[in-house]
This record gives sequence, C-alpha cells and structure tokens, in this order.
Amino acid sequence: MEILSNLQKKDLKHIFHPCSQMKDYEQLPPIVITKGDGLYVEDEFGNKYMDCVSSWWVNLFGHCNPRINKVIKEQVDKLEHIIFANFSHEAAIELGERLTKVAPEGLNKLIFTDNGSSSTEVSIKLSFQYHAQTGNPQKKKFVSIDGAYHGETIGALGVGNMDRFTDVYKPLIREGVKVKGPNCFECEYGKTRDCCEAECFEHMEKHLNEHGNEIAGVIIESMVQGVAGMRIYSPIYLKKLRELTLKLNIHLIADEIAMGFGRTGKMFAIEHAGVSPDIMCVGKGLTAGYFPMSIVLITDKLYEAFYADYSEGKSFLHSHSYSGNPIGCRIAVETLKIFEEENILEVIKLKGDYLRTASVNKLKDIPYIGEYRQIGLIGAIELTGVPGERAGYEIYKIALKKGAILRPLGNIVYFMPPYIIKEEEIDKMLDIFKESLEEYLSRFK
Repeated sequence: MEILSNLQKKDLKHIFHPCSQMKDYEQLPPIVITKGDGLYVEDEFGNKYMDCVSSWWVNLFGHCNPRINKVIKEQVDKLEHIIFANFSHEAAIELGERLTKVAPEGLNKLIFTDNGSSSTEVSIKLSFQYHAQTGNPQKKKFVSIDGAYHGETIGALGVGNMDRFTDVYKPLIREGVKVKGPNCFECEYGKTRDCCEAECFEHMEKHLNEHGNEIAGVIIESMVQGVAGMRIYSPIYLKKLRELTLKLNIHLIADEIAMGFGRTGKMFAIEHAGVSPDIMCVGKGLTAGYFPMSIVLITDKLYEAFYADYSEGKSFLHSHSYSGNPIGCRIAVETLKIFEEENILEVIKLKGDYLRTASVNKLKDIPYIGEYRQIGLIGAIELTGVPGERAGYEIYKIALKKGAILRPLGNIVYFMPPYIIKEEEIDKMLDIFKESLEEYLSRFK
C-alpha cells in the first residue's frame, strides 16, 4: 500500500466512496483534488489530470467556469433557498421558460427533483397515477430493455437491467418487464446502426402488442445506453417505439439524464429521432457539474390529469426538500444561456468530427479493439478478448499516472470530455489511452 497523505488517511477513515470496492483503495488511494481549471483538476501533490469523463458526465463547460461562478456568487447574495411548495422565485421561473423552449415539442411542465434516480421514481409514479386517474387502473407495468440503467433507488432498479446493481436487492425490487433491445455491436440481423431499419424492434413490438393493456410506460435511454457501455443504437428504434406507444396509450419515458444537453450532438438525444416523449428526465449537464438538480418534463395532457379539487385526491404528492433550489436554477439558466450565446451545438459538432477522425487514425491496427463507436462528444472503445482481469480498470489506473481520467465501464473505455476541450487535448487524451493500453498489454508478453 502506498504511503498516504494526512487527507487520504482522514478520507479512508470516514468516507464510503460510491460505486467502489473500498478494498481497491489499498492499491489506489483516493486522489484528493484541491482545485480545477477548465479541462484540468489538480491534486494535493500538484499532479494535474485531464477530466476526460466530465466528472461522471456532468461538467459541460470546464471546472470553475467564470460565467457560472459569477452567477452563483450573485445568487447567493440574493436568495439561497426557499420552500418550493406555495412559493417560487425568479430563477425557477426563468428556467421554466428557457427549458421548455428548447425541449421537445409538448413538454411544457416541470417537476424539480434532486438527481436522476429521483427523476425515474417521479416518472414511474406519475405514469402509474395518471392511468389510475384516467380510467385505466390495470396499467401498472413498466417496460425497459436489456442493459437499461435508470438509477439506483429501489424503483429505478426495478426498471434497470444491470445485474451488478440489482442482484443483491432482488428481494426488495418490484421488477419491471425487460425486453430484448438493440445490440448494434453484435447485431443478430447482420446490420449496422447506420443502415438498418431497427429490425430489433420486433421484440418490443411483440411484447407491447400482446400486453399493452397492462403497460403504463416504456422507459428508455435515448440513443445511447450509457452504463451498459455507451451502446449507440438507431434513431429508427425510437421512432417505431413512439408510434406504437401512442397507438396503445403507453407513456414513452425518455431518460435523458446522461445524454441531454448536447452530449450526442443534439440538445436532447431523442431529437435524433424527431419525436417527443410524454415524460422526459433531465439532469447531470443541466447544472454543468456545479449542483445536484434534476427535472422531469411532462406534457399538458399528463398535467391535466392531476388538476382537480384537493378533495378528489388527485394531487401528485411527491417532494424534495431542495426542489427548485434558487442556486441550482440560476446555474441551469446560465447553462442554457451559454448554449445559445456560444453556439455550443456547433462547437460539439466540430469537435466531435475531430474526435472521430483522430480516433480512427490513432487507434487503427491496435489489437483487442472490437469497435470504436461515437456520437457527438461521446467516444467508446470496446475491448474484446483482452487478457487479464479487470482490464478496463487496470488501463484506467495507468492512465491516471499519465495525467488523464478515463473511467471504464467494464472492458469498455469511453471519452466524454467537457465541451471546452481543444483539438490538441483530444489528441493527448487519445495518446494517453493508446499508451496505457500498450503498457497494460506489455504485462502479458
């Protein structure tokens, strides 16, 4: 075990880190970050790291962004928090106006939550209660696809399909229905995501047609299944899903927590399909890595099913203490302003094109790379047949020593950098991955 700093000792004495086996920290102690600037963060020893995963997919415009820092300071001096039941404030109202203007058509109402898992819970409860209050109480089931990830609270785990998150908690979970979904890396139809007709939709189509009368909603990560390994699928799948859910009075719940706010090249990933969901969850990039906030957007049709005299018992009784927090709302407003004023979607297109070209050039002829896939500013490398155990984790550890944070998903290594990354930094990021992979493979020669 490495010699620990005083801060590392205190951390390990008290903190149970997320999504971690704490015994791993014996070999790789927590890296204590003391400051950030743009793409880079710096630890207590002065080592700098490129944040190539946007600090778990949240940081859009770089650390300590001057524009966002400024509005936070202004908001703190005006109002830090106010109960959101029966009260409101300017930042929330402005956010409502701005967000509904850029959201898919028809999503006009906002419900504030604290995080992505909470948004999933709200979506499930809303959909269930809507059907109960509109003459279809038999619609109680929710459908998702293989590899789905929608959060880690108990309801969210029920519509997820990642065994490593759910297995331990099976006795607690009310399981949703899991249907075979797209798997473009190993397409059973011999097609590619760029030229198919989403033939794989037949599995969902069959299930919904047979059981639609008891299904309240289908929840799906738009265009990319993140935790499953950045699995990108055809927008035609979403088009077909929207058409069938409308026909069968089933809610389409779009999980845009990770893929919203430009990450796939569109403001929201479902725009690739040209359709609008009934319910949409957004978060992560909403507050650019500064504040825990998520929002559920819904249609007027859903909203109206809850609008009644209190005595009718149709209220949606779900709340969070920090709902609509003014600081979070002010950050989200500034996020949307930056998108508009700095033409961020065009920036993403140009940098995404550069990442694609650079990746193809730098990664060709490297063994064990089964596929490089990309959409917007998400790039993922699927390693196949790579020797050893936990190859992705080992490559991640090597990359840290070279100055880059490249967090893996199993044996898939992905890039999801802040939008402020420069072309030369994209090159450096790819070079570090390549060097780290080669160093790892050298252990087996």
